[in-house]
Amino acid sequence: MIRVLVTGANGQLGKSIAKMAAKYPEIAFSFKDATVLDITNPISVQDAFRTGSFNFCINCAAYTHVEQAEKDPEIAFLINAEGVKNVSMACKTNSVVLIHISTDYVFDGEKRTPYTINDLPNPINEYGKSKLKGEQYVKRLLQKYHIIRTSWLYSEFGNNFYKTIIEKAKTEKILYVTDEQIGCPTNAHNLAQHILGIVMDNNENYGIHHFTDDEPMTWYGFAEKILRENGFKEKVRLEKPKNYRTFAARPSYSVLN
Repeated sequence: MIRVLVTGANGQLGKSIAKMAAKYPEIAFSFKDATVLDITNPISVQDAFRTGSFNFCINCAAYTHVEQAEKDPEIAFLINAEGVKNVSMACKTNSVVLIHISTDYVFDGEKRTPYTINDLPNPINEYGKSKLKGEQYVKRLLQKYHIIRTSWLYSEFGNNFYKTIIEKAKTEKILYVTDEQIGCPTNAHNLAQHILGIVMDNNENYGIHHFTDDEPMTWYGFAEKILRENGFKEKVRLEKPKNYRTFAARPSYSVLN
């Protein structure tokens, strides 16, 4: 039996993994959300690992509020960096393989070809900086780890762009969506399947990996696809905002190879 700890279990990736768990009888899952396992508390983390005898930890715990991270970077770094450090140290102490989820926002968006694992990160907002710091802790503390960078995650769970467009389309006739950013929307179910494949295969190709669905598009293009797939194409008009601004700087191109 493979024993796997999943942190951040209430997020959309954690819930996507839980939805698939029954298909993997060889894996004994332990799902912990922030109310049960606060990764910013090193004592709590060490206690959870010490009593679990885990083979893998899938760290889905993260602070993902990009705009709020600009205003309150301390909380972003506490969870995305120091919390990851705590998890990494517990993995090291207990000989657990860490599968850690990172982001396309570690890059600055200056390229116009897909980012590879060999490209130098250069985040342009506090969220990206906090996630990069977490990556650096993992690399410094562990030898057996998988850092999986992904992008534009969506699912039926939690808050995400896909669900927001659907909800707005039910009540609004015009939606304003930017076309100033290009990335790869990624279904959390597909990412979950990829992660569990690593666990089942006991994949020892350690290091940084990129995983996204394979169709680059703008947020505008993604919204078009969502409306079309859900029968709203003729009912809702998409427009591009004339003065698109966000508090946090965002990479204009963050397609991952």
